[in-house]
Amino acid sequence: MSVLSALPFLKPVHLRSPRSSPGGQRRHTLPASEFRCLSPEDAISVFEIEREAFISVSGDCPLHLDEIRHFLNLCPELSLGWFEEGRLVAFIIGSLWDQERLSQAALTLHKPQGSAVHIHVLAVHRTVRQQGKGSILMWRYLQYLRCLPFARRALLMCEDFLVPFYQKCGFEALGPCQVTVGDLAFVEMQHPVRGHAFMRRNSGC
Repeated sequence: MSVLSALPFLKPVHLRSPRSSPGGQRRHTLPASEFRCLSPEDAISVFEIEREAFISVSGDCPLHLDEIRHFLNLCPELSLGWFEEGRLVAFIIGSLWDQERLSQAALTLHKPQGSAVHIHVLAVHRTVRQQGKGSILMWRYLQYLRCLPFARRALLMCEDFLVPFYQKCGFEALGPCQVTVGDLAFVEMQHPVRGHAFMRRNSGC
């Protein structure tokens, strides 16, 4: 059974059913939304969104195109994309980590025996920002992680101005991160992943 078919919160959501106008003509309907794990074939679309989102702010991307392909080949099940009418509008890419805190090596490594999901990047296409899509996608991603028996917590690093956003998503700050990128410093944040047995019983996991 595929991840998409097993998890109800990853199944396509049709936002509105077709309606007819008073003249009998069918109105334009809102696009259907679909949440699914990403594949290496999605790498270019992912990178285009990420590049636009991050280069203007920090001058660099969390993941470059070869690194995106690297993680989507190694651990596609730790990614999640939001598609509207088949077009990627937001995504998360993660990998597994096996230590208590993130280190510089966590930027490029996937540790298959790890129990911490390192969220490398969350990005939203510029045309659909300020619509709450980042928060919704993160909520769905955390729900999805609860269905993975090996996942115990989610880790990420972010700049100071993003801390309130992730706190609203349920993350807590652990303090300064050991990882630096150029002149940038980061706060490390954590979210516990709980409820494995309950989720398996009640959502087909």
